[in-house]
Amino acid sequence: MSDRHRQVTVVAPGPLATVQDLGRAGYAHLGVPVSGGADRGALTLANRLVGNPESAAVIEATLGGLHIRLHGDVLMAVTGARAEVRVDGIPVGVDAALPVSDGAEVTIESPTRGCRNYVAIRGGIDVPLVLGSRSTDTLSDLGPPALRAGTELPVGQPTEDWPATSSAPRAAVDSAVTELEATEGPRRDHVQTPAHLTRGVWVVGADSNRVGVRLSRPEDSDDPLVVHRADTAELASEGIPHGAVQIPPSGRPVVFLADHPVTGGYPVVAVLTAASSDRAAQLVAGDRVRFRIR
Repeated sequence: MSDRHRQVTVVAPGPLATVQDLGRAGYAHLGVPVSGGADRGALTLANRLVGNPESAAVIEATLGGLHIRLHGDVLMAVTGARAEVRVDGIPVGVDAALPVSDGAEVTIESPTRGCRNYVAIRGGIDVPLVLGSRSTDTLSDLGPPALRAGTELPVGQPTEDWPATSSAPRAAVDSAVTELEATEGPRRDHVQTPAHLTRGVWVVGADSNRVGVRLSRPEDSDDPLVVHRADTAELASEGIPHGAVQIPPSGRPVVFLADHPVTGGYPVVAVLTAASSDRAAQLVAGDRVRFRIR
């Protein structure tokens, strides 16, 4: 099969699968979020392994269940959550480039740790650009719709040299509590005791998604919430960055991810580092986290 006929057919998308790149920066003044891959480190690694530009579009699979069929011989890599990947039923490695033949079927099982996997194919997923990006934005409904059974995705032509390395194994992380490193936020003075954010642990809620990770205290915890001060004026809506830790009136933090709104009216008490934002994107309901202000 010639290169111009290379494509991916989605057999089953799992709970949620979308096309993502590094997003559409520069449109916040129009109310358009950046969006893009939730775990940017895993996305760019997948692209480097197949010799794509780091910004090339990939498939982001949430909580496994993705089943795709490949048309044409391709070089593929899967990164992100710890999950079993199979090609025609045979387990293959992750975090490594893998030649895959025409007609092969690739499946990603439910992760044993983590939330999102990234499937890069040499040449990139070549869906149309919307405001300079191929990303699906679940908040603004921009870009291609979420993938469903029968979706066909064209694969572009390679533009970069053959990759310099074919594997990039990462150390396993088995800690019972994920540490999220952050810098102090601009509105720490709008809560009574900012240090309560870093006291004890928080647990990830089932209502978390690509917009944000919602946290609460464990049921057996006596640690306090982060309470608004009553003697400060209500904040006007203002810009919020990727990785912002916002405190709504409930006192339970929200960590904003890729599809977060461009503005918000609650105090931002901390902002995650880039690496910790990627770690936050891999959290699932029930995971425990601890904040550390550097």
